[in-house]
Amino acid sequence: MDITARFLSFTLLGATWVLWLLVGLSVLSFAVMIERVWYFATHRVDAKTLASDMRELLSLEGEAPSADAVNAALAGAKSRERQRFERRLAFLGTLGSNAPFIGLFGTVLGIIKAFHDLAGNQAGGVQVVMAGISEALVSTAVGLMVAIPAVVAFNYFNRRVRSQMGQVEWKAHLALELIKAPRPAEVE
Repeated sequence: MDITARFLSFTLLGATWVLWLLVGLSVLSFAVMIERVWYFATHRVDAKTLASDMRELLSLEGEAPSADAVNAALAGAKSRERQRFERRLAFLGTLGSNAPFIGLFGTVLGIIKAFHDLAGNQAGGVQVVMAGISEALVSTAVGLMVAIPAVVAFNYFNRRVRSQMGQVEWKAHLALELIKAPRPAEVE
């Protein structure tokens, strides 16, 4: 069997499996959206958490960390917060930009199948092709239906990350003061 025949047999599967793939990706997309809404609603950045992250990073430095080490720990603590806020957002961005192409792929597969069906049933004429093409175009529509909410959510959550990182910036300075302040055991 040559490669053309193999690809033709694959394309004749039609767009149904592409539609199921898009439905699955849509479910995952909404799960990520719900998880991110919950995370942003329940997660609050506080100076104590940032100070704890900084102390953890500074514990590798030893007794008296240098100013550079403290600044690096501050940057590391802020970076950890950014990673927590941005978790799974890449999935939404990737899905938002690629779901239309997945839908278009399903459309192309459906059109190939429609023309193949026409070749096998020439008596059916235009009706055979039109029915197949209309089914195929559903893939493009579903791809757009998956992509649009993903892009909207991606943009919304990116805005939330920027807003939260503004809070992280000023709370990180408070955390820096907590790090510099002597601990109760050190005061005695």
